[in-house]
Amino acid sequence: MTIPSITGTYPEELRALIDSELGRLAYGDDPSTDGLREAMRYSVLAGGKRVRPVLALATARAIGASPGDILPIALGAELIHTYSLIHDDLPAMDDDDLRRGRPTCHKAFGEDVAILAGDALYAEAFTLILTRQKGEPRDVLAAAARMAAATGVDGMVGGQYLDVKDAMGPGIDGLRRLHALKTGRLIAASVECVLLATGASADQTEAYRAFAQELGVLFQVVDDILDVTETEEELGKPQGSDERHGKRTYVSEFGLDGARDLATASHAAARELLAAADPRGDELARISDYIATRSH
Repeated sequence: MTIPSITGTYPEELRALIDSELGRLAYGDDPSTDGLREAMRYSVLAGGKRVRPVLALATARAIGASPGDILPIALGAELIHTYSLIHDDLPAMDDDDLRRGRPTCHKAFGEDVAILAGDALYAEAFTLILTRQKGEPRDVLAAAARMAAATGVDGMVGGQYLDVKDAMGPGIDGLRRLHALKTGRLIAASVECVLLATGASADQTEAYRAFAQELGVLFQVVDDILDVTETEEELGKPQGSDERHGKRTYVSEFGLDGARDLATASHAAARELLAAADPRGDELARISDYIATRSH
């Protein structure tokens, strides 16, 4: 397998657009729920590279659509991701006190408000997609259905269950299945939903889906490596959290060098799948390279 050369820098202009639009979201205006909205904004506006929504915008550009026309899907993916982080950090889950360099939502607002903030963000994501996304109604509904499926029992939440109950199969196949659900399905949906909402063909959607699924695997392998190689300050969250909780990771299963080899192979596979889907996908290639080489 040929290792691809690293392309240009991460598309920061797309990240900046996402940050700007996230800052505009209001989540209603009833003063009695101001505290809930404050907790939601606290977590949503905590920063980060916004990989999932940036993937959505870059996919739109790759297929000739305007990134601005796909913002509801992109923002929805980020709200769902943020909800998952809030709930992941809770004492009943990963029990982490730090996220993106500051106290986790439940540390800042209490467990009860954090749970509700996550719930509300999940609902707001679908409100955005179903009321603001442009396109043929059947296409928008198909995109919303794919996003829901990617984050439910057969997606992100199901993967979380396998993780907390240590119910995945042995070896790399078990880890790939776990992370294909827990991490990969939302990353893939960030790409797939754009294709569905814009009425792309089934063949084109499938080609991009294969790329996005491999990208999800790459993201998790690199995440496992960073968990043991970077400091708390660099990560913006507790270092060694997976080891502390006795979780199976690519590093625990294959060692640090083995995990790095897997990351290299996954990066090459993702780039090859992208080339098959769209040889002109420069921004998507840049995002793939960022995921492979990121340090936090």
